[in-house]
Amino acid sequence: MAGTIQQRPVRDEHSVGELVGQATEQISRLARQEVALAKEELAEKGRRAGVGGGMLGAAGAFGYAGLLALAATGIAALDLVLPLWAAALIITGVLFVIAGVLALAGRGQLRRATPPKPERTLGSVKADVEEIKGRAHR
Repeated sequence: MAGTIQQRPVRDEHSVGELVGQATEQISRLARQEVALAKEELAEKGRRAGVGGGMLGAAGAFGYAGLLALAATGIAALDLVLPLWAAALIITGVLFVIAGVLALAGRGQLRRATPPKPERTLGSVKADVEEIKGRAHR
């Protein structure tokens, strides 16, 4: 048959090597995306912590000034019925008790806040691993 060109059949199937290469590339891309997501999540939490810390610092400064004024007012009021030194001692003791209670409560809060970890990203990675395992078993 002169002039007839034989055509090769078109393959829709990929070789095992091609499939492994594609899977490796996809897993690599997925890992990079998960790392980028974790970085973004931690950066967002860091920004929020910075702003919140600054606001708490400012609130603490104003609260401290108010507490000093309140302490002076308490000493002046107690001075009406007690000697000045006794009034100052009582107010000082009350302030130290309040400081101790706040320190214990703050320590408890800090223990619950650690370790900082990107929880959404960890959940996403676990879901990805389960998906990959599920597809591998098919």
